[in-house]
Amino acid sequence: MRLRSLVLLLCLLAACTNNAKETAHPAPTSLSGSIGAAQYEIDVPASWNGDLLLFSHGYVAPGSPNGVQAAPTVDARTWLTSHGYAIAGSSYSSTGWALDDALVDQMALLDFFNTHVGKPKRVIAWGVSLGGIITAGLVQLHPDRFAAAMPLCGVLSGGVATWNSELDAAYAFKALLAPQSTLQLVNITDPNANGQLAAQLVSSAAAQPQGVARLALVAALTDLPGWFDPRLPEPAATDYATQAAAQIAWESRVDFSFAFRYRAELEHRAGGNPSWNTGVDYAAQLAASPNRPEVQALYAQAGLDLQQDLRTLNAGPRIKPDPAAAAYLERNITFDGNLAVPVLAVHTTGDGLVIPPNESAYADVVTAAHKQFLLRQVFVHRAGHCAFTTAEIIAALHVLVRRMDTGQWDDAALQPVAMNAQARAQGATANQILGLSFEPSFEAYAPAEYPRPFAKGSTIPA
Repeated sequence: MRLRSLVLLLCLLAACTNNAKETAHPAPTSLSGSIGAAQYEIDVPASWNGDLLLFSHGYVAPGSPNGVQAAPTVDARTWLTSHGYAIAGSSYSSTGWALDDALVDQMALLDFFNTHVGKPKRVIAWGVSLGGIITAGLVQLHPDRFAAAMPLCGVLSGGVATWNSELDAAYAFKALLAPQSTLQLVNITDPNANGQLAAQLVSSAAAQPQGVARLALVAALTDLPGWFDPRLPEPAATDYATQAAAQIAWESRVDFSFAFRYRAELEHRAGGNPSWNTGVDYAAQLAASPNRPEVQALYAQAGLDLQQDLRTLNAGPRIKPDPAAAAYLERNITFDGNLAVPVLAVHTTGDGLVIPPNESAYADVVTAAHKQFLLRQVFVHRAGHCAFTTAEIIAALHVLVRRMDTGQWDDAALQPVAMNAQARAQGATANQILGLSFEPSFEAYAPAEYPRPFAKGSTIPA
């Protein structure tokens, strides 16, 4: 299912068979229907200012309801239409890692909007989580159709890097905690049984200090934050027990579903295993992780030999990709950094599903393409995946619209104090997540480097 229940607390957490009513502008226009297998909805206010926000929703687990969404929250939708913006969104023709469908479906919706409503003055691509990578993909593939983009908590490291990192976590978990188990890392034949086995193994490991230490090492290899619940303050820098508990919560409740269950959907879509860990030095990966002091402390407390475990990881049998499957994932999608429109990316600092270093990976390729003047990235100090208030989203949008209006970034308006003041000005209701109030929390933040970056044009091992 779409990552809801507890994860919903962490997340702020698509020939035409049209059944829509068409109403001549300038009366308010609401359209819904389907284009092929993808449902859509469009809302245009009577006082439309000419701007359209094309929204891409997040990951929908295989077999879950595949609904349509035109804005990240109900309050955001209300604010946008009441301020003159048109909004549109599509479900995707399939669930899972549906980028190949989503990129086509969203452009089909944009074409439909042009025909049945009118050509917008400007189109802003935006989206959350998987919708963030779709957003960045849309402006890379169709730069002439968009004026700007705002990926929220986006998977901006790209498909290959993301799933390679998931493989790192899965590989380390099995090698250190369940080497004799039948747990499958790739070519998963029964995703539900595989996921259930992983959950049982995590539960057993978390019950004793040695298991906690090794789960912390698994977390460090993928830079999972030691902060899970947005209602609680971030643990102190040396509160390793609380950090490890948060990382285990990310692993058991969120991330391992992708590593051990949802990977099967990706493999089916790609026609094989697209991931690899050949040539990875896990000792070097830990040395580069911000979580290294935590791992060292927990290993010492548990009486474990960290260097021996790292040798075990580096000596273990490696996994090679199926080249055609890896090429599929590279297409869906890897970034070249060659921006043609301004992009404002927004991320929480305590995101354990789409880790903040995704922003470093994206910034690196943009800088390599000498387009860094088009990119700005802002961070909200909060645990959770896509755990933004509507007010924080609106504050970011204000800055992006000003960039489109003036042709220049207002770097003063991008400062955390200014962003928080703008969010606070939206009122108490907009500063909530699922009915819980949060103080606006933009902060200056520099994420770590992505553990396993993969840029467009990089070599896929044979």
